[in-house]
Amino acid sequence: MKRIFGRVLIAAAILIVAVPAFGQDDKTKKDAQAAAAEAAKRLNDTPAPVVTPPKPVFWTDNLTTSLNFDQTTFHSWAAGGVNNYKLNSVIRGSANWAKNKMFWNNALELDYGFMYQKDKPILQKYMDRMRVTSTWGYKAKDKLNYTASFLYNGQLSNSWNYTTPPTVDGVEPGPKEWKDARVLRSGLFSPSTMTLGLGIQWVPSKWLSFKLDPLTGSTTVVASERLRKNNGMARKKQYEDVSLYPDEKDETGRYFITGNYYRPATFAFGAQLTSNMKFVINNKVNITSNLILFSNYLKDPQNWRVNWDNTVIWTMTKYFKITFLTNLAYDDNVRIVETDFPNGHRAVQFKEYLLFGFTYSISNKK
Repeated sequence: MKRIFGRVLIAAAILIVAVPAFGQDDKTKKDAQAAAAEAAKRLNDTPAPVVTPPKPVFWTDNLTTSLNFDQTTFHSWAAGGVNNYKLNSVIRGSANWAKNKMFWNNALELDYGFMYQKDKPILQKYMDRMRVTSTWGYKAKDKLNYTASFLYNGQLSNSWNYTTPPTVDGVEPGPKEWKDARVLRSGLFSPSTMTLGLGIQWVPSKWLSFKLDPLTGSTTVVASERLRKNNGMARKKQYEDVSLYPDEKDETGRYFITGNYYRPATFAFGAQLTSNMKFVINNKVNITSNLILFSNYLKDPQNWRVNWDNTVIWTMTKYFKITFLTNLAYDDNVRIVETDFPNGHRAVQFKEYLLFGFTYSISNKK
């Protein structure tokens, strides 16, 4: 704009000088012509404006947080029921980098929640899950990528089974009795699983991908000695003879006091198959599904370890959504302790949540 305005001023100056010159002598005409030539030279020497191209953006990120509250109250309800209150949070975050043929995708998933029931005078944790994934890749062909992947599965704090304590002399158990009667099920790094795999990824469409890692190392850590046996930890070398070092429980029959006989971690080497599905229906329903299968070359390769997670999010308004979560898991080495199986047994693990609450998203897109 400035350049156009300058040209207009110069042209006007030329006219002002040149028009009267028609009535002047030759010297005046020559002076006018010289002034016009000088103005034209200055106009041509004016540098063009420099346009700075925008900086390339290699990172895209997204963070979605959901806070959900649920209350159920009964008063003179014939069918019965227990007053309860629930508060939980679901966090989904991603940070992805891409440049030329290389990419690096990272994701974080956190689910955490508490519950209070009138018949149990303590605060109970009923929802706890942490998962971190990171994949570096290089495009080999249009739909094939070479990849290196990292996966962490675990939880943030202790989880318990709550058994009903006995009533003593007609006095109902209080918070202390309830806490003393609960049974530890899991905790921070008890267990947690970390895998690192090398393989190839096939992406047939933008909403579906499959990844095979034939070279995968997997480490399971159980920091708590009380939980090592039921989570499939191997015995330490000096305690391998079960006849000399039999398993023993405490006086309550709930915990193995010989947990120190078992290793705090175990390593597996095998193959891992991963499938990811993600698509949106009518810009309202967002569905994601992640299935991970792992086979250990070193021990019972036919017994696959399974983790299958599904998330369905229905956007009702900008800030309110309904979220449905399911988690299915199976590990041949894990023993589930239940009333009918005090020493644990193999079983398919499954949980599901239906949540309604406030959701807020922050994103940075290319």
